[in-house]
Amino acid sequence: MGPVRSVCLALQGGGALGAFTWGVLDALLGRGVELEAISGASAGAVNAVVLADGLLDGGPAQAREKLSRFWRKLSDIIFLSGSPAAQAAFGALDLLSVRPSPALLNPFGLNPLRDLLRQEIDFDRLQRESPIRLFIAATRVDDGSARIFRTEEVTLEVVLASACLPQFHDAVEIDGEAYWDGGYSANPPIMELVRATRSSDLLVVELTTPEPLGADAGGTQIERRLREFALGASLQRELDTLLDLQRMCVAEPAARSRLARRLRTLRVHRLSAQAHLPEAPGLNGLDLTWRGLSRLSESGAAAGERWIA
Repeated sequence: MGPVRSVCLALQGGGALGAFTWGVLDALLGRGVELEAISGASAGAVNAVVLADGLLDGGPAQAREKLSRFWRKLSDIIFLSGSPAAQAAFGALDLLSVRPSPALLNPFGLNPLRDLLRQEIDFDRLQRESPIRLFIAATRVDDGSARIFRTEEVTLEVVLASACLPQFHDAVEIDGEAYWDGGYSANPPIMELVRATRSSDLLVVELTTPEPLGADAGGTQIERRLREFALGASLQRELDTLLDLQRMCVAEPAARSRLARRLRTLRVHRLSAQAHLPEAPGLNGLDLTWRGLSRLSESGAAAGERWIA
């Protein structure tokens, strides 16, 4: 394979594990890899808008600095507040048998992520001028289907919807419809990203790849595995669909549509946090300590450097 000159990114959600993705993004930006578009859900959506806004501030160097500052501020806010609702405002919950309602766990509707995004991101400017295309997923509460918001539609409420954990937050209303975390339906969006872009390389950064389960696994491990299946099922479906379409296009060389030509040359890469973090299966998506986030970021940067090389 020749050098990667331009890439589309698909960023999975996974709470605090999104700091691994931050590290991957830092490596790509530091090496001058051109980013055409990013799709994301939940933590992936947050990383996407922070990166895009940083590029508007002054290019790759500013984007790297903004990602670092955002994650540091997020960690500081969560642990200065100390509330369970704040600690779950940006995480893949590991609740087991208990499924409390937002009214019980977060009666005042606290969401520090809202304040931080409002402070850090100029969404009006992002809609008009983003140098990369964005595809942000949220899940319709009524039917569980995915809605993919494109760059010109991405607002503060869209990102909050994409990261809305129903156990801790009421659904986010957009255009009269209620939405929950995008990870339940498109984690992250793949096919819409592929249809709308031109780059020959698509890099999927995965945070919740299921790991083998031992025969003596207990209730906690089983619950975690089921959650991994739920968060990863939509991604696997989209990748299976993409692979089937690629095979069909190769088998039918007479197909001349733009999508058929694109699929014949598209190279799909998967970079999994599980593969680069031996301790990943036991990591908590709610661990937003700066020490934990820094470790994840360093691992992501190393993984990104290896992928580029």
